Amino acid sequence: MKRRSFLKASSLATVPVLINGIPVEAIAKSTFANFVNPEDDRILVVIQLSGGNDGLNMIIPLDQYSNLFKVRDKILLQEDKITKLTDKVGIHPIMSGVKNLYDDGKLKLVHSVSYPNQNRSHFRSTDIWTSGSAADKFETTGWLGRAFQLDHANYPTGYPNTDYPDPLAITIGSLVSETCQGTVANFSMALNDPATLRQLTEAEKGTLPQTNYGYELAFMINAIRQTNRYSDVVSAAYNKATNLSSKYPAAGNQLADRLKIVARLINGGLKSKVYVVNLGGFDTHANEIDVLDDTHTTGTHANLLNQLSIAMEAFQDDLRLMGKEKQVVGMTFSEFGRQIKANDSTGTDHGTAAPMFLFGSCIKPGILGENPTISDTVQNGEGVAMQYDFRSIYASLLIDWFKIDANVVKSIMFGEFQKLSLIEGCDTTVDQKDYNIDFNIDLSVLPNPTQDFINISFASKSTFVSIKLYDIYGSELKTIHNGRMEQGEHIIKLDTKDIVAGKYFIRINTDKAQKTKAFLKY
Repeated sequence: MKRRSFLKASSLATVPVLINGIPVEAIAKSTFANFVNPEDDRILVVIQLSGGNDGLNMIIPLDQYSNLFKVRDKILLQEDKITKLTDKVGIHPIMSGVKNLYDDGKLKLVHSVSYPNQNRSHFRSTDIWTSGSAADKFETTGWLGRAFQLDHANYPTGYPNTDYPDPLAITIGSLVSETCQGTVANFSMALNDPATLRQLTEAEKGTLPQTNYGYELAFMINAIRQTNRYSDVVSAAYNKATNLSSKYPAAGNQLADRLKIVARLINGGLKSKVYVVNLGGFDTHANEIDVLDDTHTTGTHANLLNQLSIAMEAFQDDLRLMGKEKQVVGMTFSEFGRQIKANDSTGTDHGTAAPMFLFGSCIKPGILGENPTISDTVQNGEGVAMQYDFRSIYASLLIDWFKIDANVVKSIMFGEFQKLSLIEGCDTTVDQKDYNIDFNIDLSVLPNPTQDFINISFASKSTFVSIKLYDIYGSELKTIHNGRMEQGEHIIKLDTKDIVAGKYFIRINTDKAQKTKAFLKY
C-alpha cells in the first residue's frame, strides 16, 4: 500500500465510502456481484507495456506506408517484410504469436486508443490510465479498485475470510498495481515467485494507543497477518497445478515467466479476479531499431514485441490445454504511443494514441477502428489522433465480461463512455445485444485545406452526439456540439478564422461509434 493510502486509512475508517457521490451500500449488490463473487470464474489479465509503446512500429497502416516512409525512413520496417493481418493492416514480422492468435479468432486489435488532452509525461499518463480519470482530474483510486470497493468497502479489515479466502487481485512483481488501488488499501497482492513464499513473523496486537502511531502499527500487524494467510492459499494453488504449454521459452522472457505463474495459479483453482503483469523498456527515444539491419526488423523495440508476442501465445495455449480458455480475457495497454516522425537518434518521442490488444477465446475477434491517417504534411510533435477513449474499453469489459450494470459502471468510470463490442459467444449482457454490431459514422470535413471555415457533415440516428476539435498533440481545443441530435443528415459550420495555421482533427462520437478526420488550416 502507498503511504498516502495508509495515512487516509485512520481518517476514512468511519466515513461512508462513495462512488461518484453514491454511497456504496445504496448500490444493489446484484448489479455487480458477478465481479466480486468468488464462485464466478471470470478473470481479467492486464499486461502493462511501460514506457510508451510505438504503435506504428507494431501495427503498420499499409495504406499509409508512403507517407510514413517520408518521416520514418530510418526506422520504418521494410515494406516487404511486414506481415499482413489484412490488405490494409500489417503487424511487425516478429509477432508471429500474435498473428496466430488473430488467425485463430482469439485477438481483437483496437486502433488509436488514448484520451482527450493527452499528457505525455510517463508518470502522469500512467496515473490517468490506471485510475481511469480525465486528464485534468487527480484520482487516488484505480478503476479496478473502485469496482472492488463496491462490495468490499471494509477491505482490508477482515480479509481473508471464509467467503473470500483468496487474494482479490494479484500483481506479479514487487509493487502492487495502481489499477487496483482502493480508497483505503490496494486490492492486489504483490507476488514475485510463489515457489519462494515464506511466512513472516507475526506480532501480538495487544492494546495499542489511539494515535497515528497506534493506527500505523495496527495496520502493519494486520498486513503481515493478511500476507501470511494469502501466502498459504497462493502456495497451495501453485503447488497443486502445473503448466501444460510447451510454447513458453526456457529463459530470457520475463513477461512469459510472469504469465506462466498466472496460468499456473488459475489452473490451481485460485479465485483471484484480476492479475496484472508488466513489461518495461518501451521508452525508445534512441536506437529503437538495429541501425545495421537494413530491414529495420530487429533491435530494442523488436525484442520487446517478440517477448510480448511469445508470452501472449504461450499463455493462451496454456489456458487452452488446461481447459480454462473461457475463464480468462487478456488486455494490453501503454501510457501513450510515440510521435509519427522519427527523431534524429533513430528513435521516437512521446506521442498520443496507440493500438491495444484484447485476447482470449471470449473476445470478439478482428479489428476495431480504422488505420490512423498519416498525411503528407506530418508536423513536428504530431501524434496519432485518438479514435477510442481507453475508458470505453474498460467500461465495456466491466459490463460484458464482469456483468456489472451499466449505470454502476458510469459511477466507476466517472460518467459517459461508449459501449464497445468486445466480448462474443460467452454470455454477454442480455440488454446490450444491439451493441454486438460495430457501428460506423460517415464523416466529411470540407473544404480541406481551409482558411475561414469548414463544414462538418455526417448522418446520425436520434442519439447523443459529441463533436470536438483537437490539435496534433491530442489537446481538446473546442466543443462544437455536445447533446442529442435528431435522426438525419447534419451539417455544422465551424469558423476557423481565429485558429492558427496547422493541422487539426475533428472527432465525432455517439454512444456507439466515433470517427476522427484531419484538416489543414492555412
